[in-house]
Amino acid sequence: MDNVGIVVDDLDTAVAFFTELGMELEGRMPIEGSWAGKVVGIDGTRTEVAMMRVPNAAGRLELVTYHHPKAITPEPKVAPANTLGLHRVMFAVDDLEDTLARLRPHGAELVGEVTRYEDSYLLCYLRGPGGIILALAEQLS
Repeated sequence: MDNVGIVVDDLDTAVAFFTELGMELEGRMPIEGSWAGKVVGIDGTRTEVAMMRVPNAAGRLELVTYHHPKAITPEPKVAPANTLGLHRVMFAVDDLEDTLARLRPHGAELVGEVTRYEDSYLLCYLRGPGGIILALAEQLS
């Protein structure tokens, strides 16, 4: 897998959020032209993309904001976890509570609560920029 793409309404906010999560901004650029519209099936599309990289790993996250046409807001805007489609992206963290504390000023809100899975993991779902669902997992010793 090369990357996972997420459409966001505020690219600066999303970049700041994922940077705080520990990702690195690999690059940022506008995308437009007839080739771009042909790829996504939307004529006249103009977007800006920020590629975020997981340090020392192959995983990348492509954050996209649409300038034209404007992005469509799903109904309901804050879809529950059982909504069809991309469910969530999970990140491994060293300290789940510390990560939550750092992400809250960037708009992160717990979906449920931090839960312990056996003696293996602390887990939670949270909403990030634009209401996207992320999961965090802290492996216990």
